[in-house]
Amino acid sequence: MAGRSFAANAMNLFQHKPDSLIHGVQIGAITYSFRSLPGNPDQVLQYCIDSNISAIELMGDAVEDYAGKPVNTVKLPPRVNGQRVELTAEQKAQVKEYQQQVAAWREHISMDKFIELRKKYNDAGVTIYAFKPNALGIDNTDGEIAYALNAAKALGATSVTVELPTDAAQTKRLGDLGEKHKIFIGYHAHLQATDTAWDITLAQSKYNSMNLDCGHYIAAGENNTKETLLALIESKHDRITSMHIKDRKNKTNGGKNMPWGEGDTPLKEILTLLRDKKYKIPATIELEYDIPPGSDAVKETGKCLDYARVILS
Repeated sequence: MAGRSFAANAMNLFQHKPDSLIHGVQIGAITYSFRSLPGNPDQVLQYCIDSNISAIELMGDAVEDYAGKPVNTVKLPPRVNGQRVELTAEQKAQVKEYQQQVAAWREHISMDKFIELRKKYNDAGVTIYAFKPNALGIDNTDGEIAYALNAAKALGATSVTVELPTDAAQTKRLGDLGEKHKIFIGYHAHLQATDTAWDITLAQSKYNSMNLDCGHYIAAGENNTKETLLALIESKHDRITSMHIKDRKNKTNGGKNMPWGEGDTPLKEILTLLRDKKYKIPATIELEYDIPPGSDAVKETGKCLDYARVILS
């Protein structure tokens, strides 16, 4: 019975291929959107299919586990919201030893499992346009960063994404390595987003790019408005490798994440701009509003996609 059930599920998987390309606009999702659900790569793939998402920004932790990353056996004290975790000297030494193990693993790992995962996703109708590994920080070695970029290529991605550093030397370092490996580095900003926040980074390398979060931009307030956001997209469209789409209230209205259509992010204007100008920028659903009772992350991601489909159709 179990064998027949697995075969039936596999058959259903390939019979229904998702499609979130709407009138030339690729609506995608960051797999962070499914964080409230169990998250191994097979489960994440099924969430994409169930929500009809055919292209994604893939988070790295589950992928690395799939590829055989060393298991972290370091026992740390529980994290308390708003409080910094204080480690003993022994715990700090254990953490450092584990980080060294991971670095060594990353610098020598074969790309076979990443290629295997790409094929599995592609066969099911899901492409990976961006990869977000936890290996692009100041403390990561050049070997780890090279691994992350090579893993992105093996997965079929054209960019990796990372939070925008405050250290210009780090963005120069990442841009140089991106150029060497021919992978774009897409920098993501939160409430520090302004029209000029990426200027130094973009000037450093043609492989430094923007992962523009439209919701955070609007929530930052100050000089950030609907009009300036649309102007920023137009002026920088050739340097934006992906963008995050969410609906947030602006700063004056509290900045809260809202179901699509209830916030201040100009969703209609953004999506129709991408359509009408034929900008090939993936519009990534990032589900951050509270999931209502009786629903789940898959259903809500599907609702966001449906909202975009109505706008674009």
